[in-house]
Amino acid sequence: MLNSKKIAVAALLGAASLASQAAVTLNGVLRDFCAPSIAGTCTQLNDFEGAIPGVVTGMVGSTLSGGLPTAGANIVAGNSTAANFAKWYTNSPGYNVSQATTLTLAENTPGVFTYSNTSFFPLDNLLYGNQGRSHNYHFTLQLAGQIAFSDPTAGVDRTFSFSGDDDLWVFVDGKLALDLGGVHGPTSGSFTEETLKGLGLVAGTAYNLDIFFAERHTTQSDFSITTTLDLIPSTRSVALPEPGSLLLTGGALMAAALVGRRRRA
Repeated sequence: MLNSKKIAVAALLGAASLASQAAVTLNGVLRDFCAPSIAGTCTQLNDFEGAIPGVVTGMVGSTLSGGLPTAGANIVAGNSTAANFAKWYTNSPGYNVSQATTLTLAENTPGVFTYSNTSFFPLDNLLYGNQGRSHNYHFTLQLAGQIAFSDPTAGVDRTFSFSGDDDLWVFVDGKLALDLGGVHGPTSGSFTEETLKGLGLVAGTAYNLDIFFAERHTTQSDFSITTTLDLIPSTRSVALPEPGSLLLTGGALMAAALVGRRRRA
């Protein structure tokens, strides 16, 4: 028998099949890192504008801790250290500055939500600025939302795809679903509802969606998402902590309508 959470999500999925919305917005935080150092203001981490190792999997652990990724076995191969990586997605005075942001996926094709930007520089001329370059190339992005999936057949029916550079990790229910770490050129990866089932997740249930991105090197920045999984509007957000404190994620609350859609088999 379905529990109350699954019943509620199933109701939202059914409503969405009748009338889907045109877009879904994820809430997030951008953090700017300096390269080179700015005297008296910011110290450069070697992670940014350093080596270019290419795609490196295993830079992060397989689960979130306190809502954040932790350094994995291959963190050094990805041109970072555990101490440096701990600063990527927290407010770290003297190393980064932050501001809230949003990212909106549009439903340009029914049931397919996309965001695509081959010149993804959301911090141009902001925070530490471009530092004499044409763009601000050194930043991280954390996004928070909720996601669910339907499962019409035993095969693959729903997908989540990313293409871009540099590091990208996607966690669903705190479990790593997509691992594209490292400083690299535009690279593609994806997961499906079958991937999520393999992580122990079940259809018709709302799960936290956490996306962690880093742009660490000149001279390009690409960021593209395409998904047919069900995105659920919620008040979930990434909180901006006080200086020196850890990043806290906002509570995950289900809203009254689904921004994805579910097509019955």
